[in-house]
Amino acid sequence: KKIILCDPMLASGGSALMAIDCLKEAGVVEDNILFLNVVSCPEGLKALAEKAPGVRILSAALDEKLDEHKFIVPGLGDFGDRYYGTAGYDEGLWGSDGK
Repeated sequence: KKIILCDPMLASGGSALMAIDCLKEAGVVEDNILFLNVVSCPEGLKALAEKAPGVRILSAALDEKLDEHKFIVPGLGDFGDRYYGTAGYDEGLWGSDGK
């Protein structure tokens, strides 16, 4: 089976690694997984390279780092919060206009 695993961002790598583990438990060979995302950072790339070295990664952009909240900077903040208007978005982590 060839699998394309999609996620908007690769921050710490935790979510991606959990998804990869689930795929492997279902019988997918690591070398058959392509992780596709929009924005990544060095910390997430390092985590995937160390813990899932067979997974290929395709990212549209590489941002600088993770901040103290584990958000990619300059990045998007938390994509899920931003998309659904929840948690950090409402708390003004991106400023009063949500950016």
